[in-house]
Amino acid sequence: MAERLQKILSQWGIASRRQAEQMILAGRVQVNGAVVQLGHQANPEVDQIEVDGQQIQPADRPPLVYLLLHKPLGVVSTCDDPQGRTTVLDLLSPALRYQSGIHPVGRLDTDSTGALLLTNDGSLTFRLTHPRHSVPKTYHVWVQGHPTLATLDRWRQGVFLDGEQTRTAEVRVLDRSNPHQTLLEVVLREGKNRQIRRVAELLGHPVLKLHRVSIGSIQLGCLPGGQYRSLRKTEVEFLKTQAEAKPEGLPKALPKTLPEKLPEEKLPENLSSSSSPRKSYPPSSPRR
Repeated sequence: MAERLQKILSQWGIASRRQAEQMILAGRVQVNGAVVQLGHQANPEVDQIEVDGQQIQPADRPPLVYLLLHKPLGVVSTCDDPQGRTTVLDLLSPALRYQSGIHPVGRLDTDSTGALLLTNDGSLTFRLTHPRHSVPKTYHVWVQGHPTLATLDRWRQGVFLDGEQTRTAEVRVLDRSNPHQTLLEVVLREGKNRQIRRVAELLGHPVLKLHRVSIGSIQLGCLPGGQYRSLRKTEVEFLKTQAEAKPEGLPKALPKTLPEKLPEEKLPENLSSSSSPRKSYPPSSPRR
């Protein structure tokens, strides 16, 4: 059956669907000897599909892998980094790193730590990272100073970022015994770029440290920094259920004239290596 190429590449673990789209746009994908455009359809049982000159076949499709990684500070949540920084794939075994099409599901800031999912299930990645889905993610956030109840309520209700109001968030105080900082638990159901840091800055309490402790029911637990484990069957089923769930309503765009800053007055967070070699299809040009 003919399907869109980006879907085929993602299902085969060669790249996430968005990465596959970039590969097609870059002219790295050919069907029956011809470079194709985005939107092209193919039947892998009949057509000859090549990525970077290497033909892919049904037998090349790697088994699906689902991992939970404890991302350390300073590690980049990408498959490759032009600046030569350590990426999350560098933390995996060579067999997983080069031969299975694994990629991160979403991102976690370089200066943040904690739970990050990795998989070669491109279709699942596409659905989970689409804005219409809302898997709750829980963070432990250390902020400067002591936010007042009014400030926390403003955070919970949503603030304006990029002309849109953020979704409601769950925010509660875990520890305010330190005279200079407060530990909060924040649960988000959306993932705007550096959202927690930007909101905290807007409210006058910059983030000092940010650590993601769970993704839905998938808990980081005592997994050491830099280590990873395979997801349990129930955890994989949870992700697939979330991916198929009916999407929640999204906040509507707001006029650009809305203020970007709040008034300052009273604003009183182990899979064993595969032994059989497989072909590698990096989502971007290899690091030199």
